[in-house]
Amino acid sequence: MMQNMKINIGPIALEDPVLLSPMAGVTDLPFRRLVKSFGAGLVTSEMIASQAMIRDHERTHKMAYAESDEYLMSVQLAGCDPEMMATAAKMNADKGAQIIDINMGCPAKKIVNGYAGSALMQDLSEARKILVAVVEAVQIPVTLKMRTGWDITNRNAPELAHIAEEVGIKMVTVHGRTRNQMYKGKADWSFIRQVKDAVSLPVIANGDIITCEDAKEALRQSGADGVMIGRGVYGKPWFLSQVIHYLKTGETLPDPSLADLKDIVLNHYQAMIDHYGEASGKKIARKHISWYTKGLRESSAFRQEVNRMDNAQQVRQKIHDFFDPLIQEIAA
Repeated sequence: MMQNMKINIGPIALEDPVLLSPMAGVTDLPFRRLVKSFGAGLVTSEMIASQAMIRDHERTHKMAYAESDEYLMSVQLAGCDPEMMATAAKMNADKGAQIIDINMGCPAKKIVNGYAGSALMQDLSEARKILVAVVEAVQIPVTLKMRTGWDITNRNAPELAHIAEEVGIKMVTVHGRTRNQMYKGKADWSFIRQVKDAVSLPVIANGDIITCEDAKEALRQSGADGVMIGRGVYGKPWFLSQVIHYLKTGETLPDPSLADLKDIVLNHYQAMIDHYGEASGKKIARKHISWYTKGLRESSAFRQEVNRMDNAQQVRQKIHDFFDPLIQEIAA
């Protein structure tokens, strides 16, 4: 087992390099705080468009907002203009971000069509300009997230990682798919070893890490220094802490009891209402409620009812009504 997993991101020592992946519409402030409360090496904001940040969109600034109990927190930026990326990075550093992460991995069409995200893997000279601009703009560490390449014939992640190290990037994360794979097929953890061999920076493996065993296998195949977990935390904000414990000890910690799960759901729901206001909060919370209850008895009917409700108090009561009989059954 990996007794000592500590890595350094520039001057920042990371005791447990099990990281929360930035995910649009998921890793907002309430969710990051929840994940951090269980235990996580590092949490990252949703991907933020540098242009929107500079235009002072209220929603964008809300996405980057950090609380002291989130420490450490990284803010992820996407964009194709070096000057705008530098300005947005400086704005976030001034607001208290501890790390800036540059997105060169997002495969979404609207990002790629703007020559940002993984599109930058098609033009490494442009990618270099952005990396240099951001590194020179801030005094805090800058990291990079990428895919293995644009497509299977051009897996140039090792080359991009080498450029990143040259210009002062402090850590790279590699999702084990090409852009053209989107989220299909299987993440190629073994390819990430080529990135690890190309640089002396910490390298983080990402993609398809859904179980504790996946995390261990991803590390074995890639030789990476840590893992970043995305979809594995859907409905399981405690999962990163389980992975940390498993990698250190070989023991698998149990999931929370149903009674504890009910409390997590209610507290998370309230945090989302507080953060977004009731009108938006109850809509955004629906996917989380769905993930939390997946696989529980009669959860499909419960989710359908919740999705039709337009009153937060009704939803809270419905959560009690759903969980309480299940909890009593176990106690009987």
